[in-house]
Amino acid sequence: MRAQMVSAAGLCLGLAVCGSPVAAPPPPIATEHLEVTHLPAMNAHWAFLFDYAENSEIDARVFVYDADHFRQLGQIDAGYYPGFAISPDKKMSAVATTYWSRGWHGTRADVLELTDNSTLAQTREIVLPSRRMQGPPTAFDISYSPDQRFLFVADLTPAASLTVVDLNKGAPVADIDTDGCVLVIPSGPRRVSSLCESGRLLSINVGEDGHETSRSLSAQFFNVDRDPIFVQGIPTGNQVRFISFLGDVYTVTFGAGEPRFDAPWPLVSAAERGKWRPGANQFAFQPHLARLYVPMHVGREGSHKEPGSEIWVFDTDRHVRVARWVVDRKRYGGVIAVQASQDADPVLYAVTENSSVLMMDPRSGQIRHVEPKVGQTVWYVWTP
Repeated sequence: MRAQMVSAAGLCLGLAVCGSPVAAPPPPIATEHLEVTHLPAMNAHWAFLFDYAENSEIDARVFVYDADHFRQLGQIDAGYYPGFAISPDKKMSAVATTYWSRGWHGTRADVLELTDNSTLAQTREIVLPSRRMQGPPTAFDISYSPDQRFLFVADLTPAASLTVVDLNKGAPVADIDTDGCVLVIPSGPRRVSSLCESGRLLSINVGEDGHETSRSLSAQFFNVDRDPIFVQGIPTGNQVRFISFLGDVYTVTFGAGEPRFDAPWPLVSAAERGKWRPGANQFAFQPHLARLYVPMHVGREGSHKEPGSEIWVFDTDRHVRVARWVVDRKRYGGVIAVQASQDADPVLYAVTENSSVLMMDPRSGQIRHVEPKVGQTVWYVWTP
């Protein structure tokens, strides 16, 4: 009799409340259907944030961010040390990257991946020769021709060359030796230029088939031994601005003829030279404001990769400094990259050591918004 009572008590506990009805099972979870949606129309305040993913070098990505609504729209997977470019009509993004069959080893495959910027869906893949340049991002690792017929890929094996990809054919069509000069700077309708260790520019014209038709070597415009320049040039229209390690600005203008070089002008005074130095991975120019933005630090020879403790602002018409904005390094870390939207109502982006992105007023330096800890290590920003 006692055993029967214990057994009944255990049954009551198992039902939670003795005598209560057993709850009906929940309805099945509704089936989800995945679909590709379209993003809002791209505007000048979209930012393409390159995340190096330093804890996983084979897994870089580009975050697409809307600076008007402070939200991430999506991402473009980018593989190992990729090159990245936005097409002149803004409809496509191109990534040149590398994959291995076993993650970080095995059979190597280099590819050019084309992404539709309205959906972030990959639309095409073109196999590349396995010789592309791999390193920190610049605006000139890969580049489109202005008519979008060709895409140029900088190669380094360590022999320097460039690959010409015919986007109509969907295939590489030419391998052009660049005599030790690197980068692919679009400099004309069918012309691409490379930066040489002699302080000159090599310019190469290509024909309808993508093969070289002519080349020319410019005069020397900077002294590599005395004061080298950052390869992270700032492209704006038909001009590129380069900044030297000691703080001189070199402006190159491309036209129908040979490149034109303006006289360099200094970012620092005679007393500041060699003490205050430019650093970081990227500098910015805003054409409507005629303003140049440069992360600066108190440095020494060889400190050109150090982040900025201040952002210095320059009037490029008058060649004078107009502002110094101190960065809260305790809160954000130093500045490792800056970029400006190119419209008449611009946003200034400042990427910091802790991978935050500060959205700033480019006139006053006021911080409008902070996007904390974007990815692992954001290094570079592209804008449409």
